[in-house]
Amino acid sequence: MSEKERIGKREAVRERLRRRSRIRPKVYGYLSEEKESLRQGFAALFLSSVGELVAGLVLASISGTLEELIGLAVLIPAAIGMRGAIFGAMGSRLSTSIQTGLFSLNLRRGVLAENAQAAVVLSLVSGVFLAFLARFLCGVLGVPTELSVFDYVVISTVGGILAGVLLLGITVVVARLSVARGWDMDNIAAPMLTAAGDILTLPALVLTTYLIGIPIFSDGLAVVLILVSVATAVLGFRLGVANLRRILAESLPLLALTGTVMILVGLALEDRKEVFVTLPALFILLPAFLQEGGALGGILSSRLSSKVHLGLLAPRGIPEPGAFRDFTLTYIFAIGVYLFIGGASHWLAVGLGQLNPGLLESLGLGASTLSPGFLTMLGVSALAGLLATTAAVFAAYYGSTVSYRFGLDPDTYGIPIITATVDLLGFMSLIIALNIFDLTG
Repeated sequence: MSEKERIGKREAVRERLRRRSRIRPKVYGYLSEEKESLRQGFAALFLSSVGELVAGLVLASISGTLEELIGLAVLIPAAIGMRGAIFGAMGSRLSTSIQTGLFSLNLRRGVLAENAQAAVVLSLVSGVFLAFLARFLCGVLGVPTELSVFDYVVISTVGGILAGVLLLGITVVVARLSVARGWDMDNIAAPMLTAAGDILTLPALVLTTYLIGIPIFSDGLAVVLILVSVATAVLGFRLGVANLRRILAESLPLLALTGTVMILVGLALEDRKEVFVTLPALFILLPAFLQEGGALGGILSSRLSSKVHLGLLAPRGIPEPGAFRDFTLTYIFAIGVYLFIGGASHWLAVGLGQLNPGLLESLGLGASTLSPGFLTMLGVSALAGLLATTAAVFAAYYGSTVSYRFGLDPDTYGIPIITATVDLLGFMSLIIALNIFDLTG
């Protein structure tokens, strides 16, 4: 190497170091500015992850019920995802109303009342819609099921009502605490509400299975639920205030699309159910994995929607630098979340087997088949999580910007779009990771 080449190489190294010295303060400065967002976001995601893992334990423990009631697994991703889509979007709208000074704690009139009424109507209508869709697609695609359409209506709608009532109360409490304590609801609403939705919806669905198969009563209850859902939708459009009608008009088509995508996830789960049944650690991971992707995207979507509303971010086709700052936060959150739920799923599966040996016997498993291993679970969760987070980032940004450009409310559209995208692509990412780690055979 000549002297001239050595000098040129040294100068190139110095230039790279100078660039890093300019970049690092910006990066560290940004992270310092967002210290409170990081603290609130990690706290909410940690709590939601714990809740999702509890939901995973419930899912693993009812694997016998899933084996007995063939076709029930088709409904589970859609039922729990719909709660997150409805109440996550509600939380995002309330967050924007708090930041714009329009929020008031009044359940009779105003933003909170309109959103509560919308949540009731959407919960009823989506429950009936998912039931008919699940039974229809099972028949069209030849997926075996022992449940009638009325059985699906009872399970989906009553389960949704039970979970929805509790979620509505939690949403109001979160909004009230955000106002009282100065929290940024964008950072906490999506993860907390999606986790609460999973924890509440799974037991609710199991409880409602006891309402099916009762002569006359079950079919009669299903017919009543169908009529009530239609009546509430008609009354919402005819007697509701303008903002309520707008929420319903924008939400119903989107939730129909979201529900269709999530039913497809359920069909894929029913088809690959044996993989998850034979490795309970994967069943424990599943709700946390799917919903944390939605929670990460929900945080990003809420932040972007609020900034677009406030004029701090332009809804451009190519994201501006301010948007990449929020993308960075999302990936930082994702690293911690997916490593945590992957490792925790392994240890919870081991603990489940020790506390409930009868479960292993009923499934014909041994203690060594509870989990593919601690490091393998970390690898599966991290790899699939990286793919799911990338999907969530794209869905959050373009869901918010495109809806705003078309004159629609990005708070209403952002989280349901993310829920559908991340549930489908997240499940596909998980299957890809399982194939890479040779766990699907």
